[in-house]
Order: sequence, then C-alpha cells, then structure tokens
Amino acid sequence: MEQEKAILGLAALAQSTRLEAFNLLVRHEPEGLPAGEVARILAIPQNTMSSHLGVLSRAGLIDVERRSRQMVYRANIDTLRNLTLYLVRDCCGGRAELCAPLIAELTPCCSPQKVSS
Repeated sequence: MEQEKAILGLAALAQSTRLEAFNLLVRHEPEGLPAGEVARILAIPQNTMSSHLGVLSRAGLIDVERRSRQMVYRANIDTLRNLTLYLVRDCCGGRAELCAPLIAELTPCCSPQKVSS
C-alpha cells in the first residue's frame, strides 16, 4: 500500500461516526447493510450518514452495490488488510520481539473457528 492511500484510509477512520460505521459494516460481512439501516443503527440522519459513507468509499474502505432501490454497503476487507499490514509491516525494524505481543493479541480474534463434527 502506498503512503498516500494509507493516509487517506486513516483520515477516513479518524472520525467517530465513520469509525463506528466501518466497524458495523465489518461485523455484517459478507452480506453488508443498506445505507438507511446503517443510519438507523447508528442514530445518524440519513443525509449525514451518506456523507460519511462517501468518505469511507473514496478511501476504498467500503464498497457499495445497488440492490433494487437500495444502496448496500460492505466493508472492503482487502483494504483493511492492506492498511493493517502497512502499519505493522515495518513496525519491528527487523526485531520480531517488538511485534510479537501485537501478533499474539491478533491471533485469537482472527483464528479460523473449528467446526464441530
């Protein structure tokens, strides 16, 4: 990821409503949510929510798809992954012990769930 794209993504997330909307959309992957539902859940006027979703979309953090009369928004997990990797890729400066605690904290939340037989 280029520095400019990382800055755009971080700037988009550096506002509480947009961060909440993005987190909500991540939780509703892969089906996504209609714009009106995002606004309702977050108790934000629809026109204000539309502006926030536009910022997230221009940053590449969310995608939108028209389904009939609704605009359905989904988190762009690839962009989230690339942004996260951009932030931590060189965080260690070649010293893995510095990033080990971060990786240890991420592993339990991101491990594939075992399927019961």
